[in-house]
Amino acid sequence: MKTKKMKKVLIALDYNPTAQKVAETGFSLAKAMKAKVILLHVIIDSIYYSSADYSSIMGFTGYSNLKLIQLKTVEGLKEASQQFLDKSKRHLADKTIKTLIKEGDCAETIIKTAEELNVDIIVMGSHSRRWLENILMGSVAEKVLHHTSLPLFIIPTKQNK
Repeated sequence: MKTKKMKKVLIALDYNPTAQKVAETGFSLAKAMKAKVILLHVIIDSIYYSSADYSSIMGFTGYSNLKLIQLKTVEGLKEASQQFLDKSKRHLADKTIKTLIKEGDCAETIIKTAEELNVDIIVMGSHSRRWLENILMGSVAEKVLHHTSLPLFIIPTKQNK
């Protein structure tokens, strides 16, 4: 039996405080396979970033130097997202990591980007949210799982209270 060598790993990051865990775990997986790493952040509807459900950009220790004013425009969101991904890249200490920012539905954009870049595996976190929220909206990880034929490495990121 011939096995396929994994050459590209797409790590999808959100602004959740657990993003660091997802990035570190995905990076370790990629390095073990000697694969290239691509960090992706998907900007969803900008109204979400100004809602009460949204907490400021988080993840990666010491990352609190963004001005809130940046989050009021799409360009500001892109700039904040790039700063977030650059900080992630520096934290992982690998200059070969590529970063991408896309706009759209999270699950659809992750899948489409993975296909366009011909990645071999997608790495993402799965937040443990309330059951009713998952029933009504579904989770991004679940949507990706059900709509891609690519291998998916899901990192549980439930925060213990």
